[in-house]
Amino acid sequence: MKILLDTHALLWWLTDSGKLGKKARELVADPANDILVSMASFWEIAVKVRIGRLEADLDEIMTTVSSEGFAVLDITPSHYRTLMTLPVHHRDPFDHLLIAQAITEKALFLSEDGHASAYPVQVVRCSSGA
Repeated sequence: MKILLDTHALLWWLTDSGKLGKKARELVADPANDILVSMASFWEIAVKVRIGRLEADLDEIMTTVSSEGFAVLDITPSHYRTLMTLPVHHRDPFDHLLIAQAITEKALFLSEDGHASAYPVQVVRCSSGA
């Protein structure tokens, strides 16, 4: 199964945060699953570090993503085409692009974002226990 990590899901996995529930941890840890990390997440992290909303080392994150065996998902024209068809249920441009990528890639979207389920994407909440 392909699983696209939302940016916070990625950060919670990398920091071993208790915010990441048992089901989410099992999905990411399962070697049968292809874990995708979007270039949009790296962009979001860079933006948030620049404006002081996040303290993180982007180079270290990118290196760790690689060493974890996660696949980096580039942003493609097909992702933009899907993005243009999505309704606007909220205003976060990073989430919109990540959701469009999950739809296009036929990937499960691992996210805690309450708005994600309003879109035509399969979502598993990060805090999901069982």
